[in-house]
Amino acid sequence: MTVLHLVQPVEGGVARVVTDLVRAQSAAGLRPVVGCPPGGQLAEAARAAGAEVHTWRAARSPGPGVAVEAGAAARLLRKVRPALLHAHSAKAGLAGRLAARGALPTVFQPHAWSFDAVGGTTGALALRWERFAVRWADRVLCVSEAERLAGETAGVHARWAVIRNGVDLGHFRPVDPDPVQDKALARAGLPLPTAFRGDGPLVVCVGRLCQQKGQDLLLRAWPELLATVPGARLALVGDGPDAERLRRTAPSGVLFAGAAADTRPWLRAADLVVLPSRWEGMALVPLEAMACGRPVLVSDVSGARESLPPGHGRLCLVPPEDPTALAKALGRLLVEPRLLAELGEQAGLHARTGFDVRRTTDAVTGLYHELLGRPRPLNQERISR
Repeated sequence: MTVLHLVQPVEGGVARVVTDLVRAQSAAGLRPVVGCPPGGQLAEAARAAGAEVHTWRAARSPGPGVAVEAGAAARLLRKVRPALLHAHSAKAGLAGRLAARGALPTVFQPHAWSFDAVGGTTGALALRWERFAVRWADRVLCVSEAERLAGETAGVHARWAVIRNGVDLGHFRPVDPDPVQDKALARAGLPLPTAFRGDGPLVVCVGRLCQQKGQDLLLRAWPELLATVPGARLALVGDGPDAERLRRTAPSGVLFAGAAADTRPWLRAADLVVLPSRWEGMALVPLEAMACGRPVLVSDVSGARESLPPGHGRLCLVPPEDPTALAKALGRLLVEPRLLAELGEQAGLHARTGFDVRRTTDAVTGLYHELLGRPRPLNQERISR
């Protein structure tokens, strides 16, 4: 079975999800093919995971080049001749569905809705497109029930599937079973400045430096937090279009660590991992942090409640776009090291029992078999609606 993954963007969580799918599908005897723009991390990672990779040039944002991008996607479909098209995120979903128009089984995976990401006329047009183009998707695959509900509430009348994100639990895990020792080991291996090697709690935010991930909200909350916890330190791990603007507006004492090929040491070094996103489908960073045994504080956007352990919502969720609420939540947690340790232990158990990427990839492959009318392998569990 040949599956064409048409993908834009080529970094961050989407790239990691596609790479995990490719790795599992290649191991299962499928022929995964990835069409994506050059640059970013995806092409190299997908090729290493077993995919055949073709260049598909597409900008990240919508614009006048959509017709050209859809034409290039159509040529790629004719070249690869896949049994099934899996289009990832808004731009690939736009160009891929225009190119295929129902000519072959098609899965569209939003990875967070485009109409949540933009407002005004652009947002209205994005919503009109999703309502129209749903006719060309045999399944709209959401990574959380909240993401599905957001689409349904917005009037996207799809044939839905819900398969939650997962992470590689062999990759994201503590190195030392003692959390104190594990944090010490991780910090010893990081290029932390002297000021960051003291006894104060370390907060880590991992993500692309962009509007979606909300680092600007965290920087606005940080001075208020320091009034409660003067010794707290903040590390922003990642790069992106907002990097320079964030550096100019950051309070003193914030570490901009840049992009990290391996985020595990940063996650393990943290007393608390925070992700103040404005929108998501189900973010991977909180799942990765929990798998490393670290507590998380996240904004209450799609997928956040579903990713947290039962009972953690009261302490570990904050309203999106609310720096004051974020500062207060940070303050409540950081002054209670024993509570943080308990939350981290519960988070680790929760991630390891509920978010194994193998379960996710098996379910996606099972969905392919269903759409193609083929029997699924008996070990595949489908999580769909």
